[in-house]
Amino acid sequence: MKHIEEAHRYLDNAKEILSTKAQKEDGFYHDKKYVKMAGNTAYSGILEALDGYFGLKRKGRKSVEWYQEELGKVDRKMLLNFRVAYDTLHLAMGYDGNLSVKVSNAGLEQAETIINWVEMKQGYY
Repeated sequence: MKHIEEAHRYLDNAKEILSTKAQKEDGFYHDKKYVKMAGNTAYSGILEALDGYFGLKRKGRKSVEWYQEELGKVDRKMLLNFRVAYDTLHLAMGYDGNLSVKVSNAGLEQAETIINWVEMKQGYY
């Protein structure tokens, strides 16, 4: 259960970063640094939830391919959600600093979907 609480905390922190520091105006953020920070924070929340789901301990991260392979064995739809979240949160936001509010919102929604899925699968609802 701790990993779910931590995953939600990461996601809340990402939303807070965007709302208080990224300077939203007319559908765009103005500070790439904080968009990158928020994307990486939300993606870390997903990994936190998945680590708990797969029973991983915190000694290093598995590769994105590992998470994809493991999710593919369990739920193909969630695998697709993970791929979209990876592309949006980690690559578009975290690396590129995509300034579109719509992109950020879509990535945060994907993160919520995955974290809620883990929560439901483990009977926390």
